[in-house]
Amino acid sequence: MSFEVIPAIDVAAGQLALHTADGPRPLEAFGGDPLAAARAYAEAGVRRVHVVDLDLAFGGAFANLDVVREAVALGLRVQASGGIATLTEASEALAAGADRVVLGSAALLDEADTREAIEALGARAIVGIEVEDGRIRPRGRSEGDLPLAETLGWLVASGATGFLVTAVARVGAMRGPDLASLTRVIRVGRPVLAAGGIASLDDLRELRQAGRPGPWSDARRSRAASISRRRSPSSAPDPSGSGAPRFPR
Repeated sequence: MSFEVIPAIDVAAGQLALHTADGPRPLEAFGGDPLAAARAYAEAGVRRVHVVDLDLAFGGAFANLDVVREAVALGLRVQASGGIATLTEASEALAAGADRVVLGSAALLDEADTREAIEALGARAIVGIEVEDGRIRPRGRSEGDLPLAETLGWLVASGATGFLVTAVARVGAMRGPDLASLTRVIRVGRPVLAAGGIASLDDLRELRQAGRPGPWSDARRSRAASISRRRSPSSAPDPSGSGAPRFPR
């Protein structure tokens, strides 16, 4: 089984930030410098980081693509996120150097456009699934409510190569992953990254021991645990695990 921990860097107005229900909150770690955080992860042996542009997520326009470019210049692969809702936005992130983007859950509100983006992007995109009470509920600039099973059905039929499942109610709560929701998504037979509530090494072990194909410790949880507790990135598990999740190349 492949296992990879992908540290994430949430950025608002060029500074490290934490996603909260009330919007982005600044972080003091690394002096608030996202490049310093990226450099620390690179020096710790991390191969890929997840860069979240909170200005895009809440305001609808990229403001932190320089962070993507700078992380790539450090030799890191970048998975870009932040409520990417259109093929145009995905293309902007890829042009900045990201090798993979996450189509945000808000994109799913327009099925036709999402199908087009999935077809155009192929393995360069995975689909974000924000789950709350068993349903897909996007956060940020666009809100909605979609059935999980039905939506997964047309996403798989459209050729989605993988999913990033975020347990909305657990973001910031640091009370462990939502294994029930993850299991529902894993059953469709695509690689799955897990986020939300993942705060400790025990959480990561629980995911791995449960046989999940690609658990992921996300920005909101991994950073809250490692940065706010002043842990060194080197104290995290080997980021390469037994290899990267088996997403199509």
